[in-house]
Amino acid sequence: MKVAIVGTYPAGTFEKFKNYFSEKPEIEVVEVDTQEKFDALTEADAIVLRILKMPKEVVARIKGLKMIMRWGAGFDSVDIEEAGKHGIYVCNTPGANAYAVAELTVALMLAVGRKLICHDRAIHQGEWSKNTFLNLTRTLNNKVVGIIGGGNIGRQVASRVQAFGSTVQYYDPFRLPEEMEEKLHMKYVLEELIRTSDVITLHVPLMDSTRHMIGEKEIEKMKDGAILINVARGGLMDDEAVVNAVNSGKLSGAGIDCVEEEPAKPGSLILENSNIIVTPHVGGGSADISDVMFPMITENIELLEEEKALKYVVNKQYILRGKESA
Repeated sequence: MKVAIVGTYPAGTFEKFKNYFSEKPEIEVVEVDTQEKFDALTEADAIVLRILKMPKEVVARIKGLKMIMRWGAGFDSVDIEEAGKHGIYVCNTPGANAYAVAELTVALMLAVGRKLICHDRAIHQGEWSKNTFLNLTRTLNNKVVGIIGGGNIGRQVASRVQAFGSTVQYYDPFRLPEEMEEKLHMKYVLEELIRTSDVITLHVPLMDSTRHMIGEKEIEKMKDGAILINVARGGLMDDEAVVNAVNSGKLSGAGIDCVEEEPAKPGSLILENSNIIVTPHVGGGSADISDVMFPMITENIELLEEEKALKYVVNKQYILRGKESA
């Protein structure tokens, strides 16, 4: 069985896969770490995928493919319907990097609220900015954090901001059980989340129904001086509307790990205001993240080799449809 490790990974990851399967000669592990190498790949039984994408034509190109294993929770880089039509299972690692995303979420809240980038830029330009931004800074203590998305990441964000003295309200189309809400101290709200939150953070997938879920109309309803955070997916927020709101003072700032057009280009308006902190889509990545993801991925590779049921499949509905039409 041929397993292709596709994309770029933390240092030592490929070697870790090679060593893990070294005593299983029936499993061949190959490194495909550039787009050029991936373009040349035409055959594999399983692909572990990070960074690079698998649209319809790429899914159809790889002969003998049985599983696409995403390094991470998101799977929008794969045409999961096309994969299903070819009988290819698409799997992810749900929750594996939730703690890392939650950490960056809170870090951005603190950095935006305390004007860390503003201070840093001012000091590097020769201004000792101790009193320049002091009256504009905010802590998380006694603030209301509104979390859109009550999944694993949203819940971990909730526990972390409460440690800083915040109260939490959330919205999700699939409401949590009441006992879980009570245990996590998360209040379920609808329309008032936008109007009453001091900080709003997004933790939902990007779909047609969620694209630009935060735009000009929603921002107009927010509290003056609110902070917006997006570490989920570019496109959930209308970036132009966010820039305009921060520039006008309606929002005090924003923390964005996922912009609409990646990579953000030098000179982009979203990079011009130091009250908007932009990071290059690194929320779910760190040098030590493989400690959590690696066991989940190798388990699925072994299950595939043993022809057993796979875990974390995200395209079951398309697999079934593909089999019915075959």
